[in-house]
Amino acid sequence: MSEKQENIVWHESTVTKQHRRKKNGHQSFILWFTGLSASGKSTVANALAASLFNQGKQVYVLDGDNVRHGLNQDLGFNEDDRKENIRRIGEVSKLFIDSGQIVLTAFISPFRIDRDLVRSLVGPEEFLEVYVHCSLEECEKRDPKGLYKKARKQEITHFTGISAPYEEPENPEIVLDTEKNSIEQCVESLLTELKQKQLI
Repeated sequence: MSEKQENIVWHESTVTKQHRRKKNGHQSFILWFTGLSASGKSTVANALAASLFNQGKQVYVLDGDNVRHGLNQDLGFNEDDRKENIRRIGEVSKLFIDSGQIVLTAFISPFRIDRDLVRSLVGPEEFLEVYVHCSLEECEKRDPKGLYKKARKQEITHFTGISAPYEEPENPEIVLDTEKNSIEQCVESLLTELKQKQLI
């Protein structure tokens, strides 16, 4: 343990997570959306956030691109930087849970070990992995940012699905097929699941 760590002591909050959950009228947890670029992670997460917000829930979306504009702007896309990117988001998400909010994270997060690390940071009922399934072929057809085209031309290195691996979740809590189902259908499926689990 470093000297810096030895001199740090956790300060307990007067207002607890349980207090905030009771006031908000719902549980706080992470819905971790993972999948290939252009699979629909951010679109579904934001549509769900709008629905939950309109129901009076405390909810926030952490989007991969948005976070890289600020908190993680110093990170690139090699394997080590991707791991650090996810580690930081996991810690931020943990703070959101403590604040009593529902946090929706939309990150490719290609490595199982990194997603499992985030899961280990919080309680067993506080992390739900949502695999946004869409074939590489369909994602390339969509390509809203033109990233696949650049990756195919080798203008982008370490691009998931082309020049870098994506490890599919082995036992996700929820699977959404955005190739076969509409955004609205995906949101309804998520709301049903959250109600069944008595999280909202």
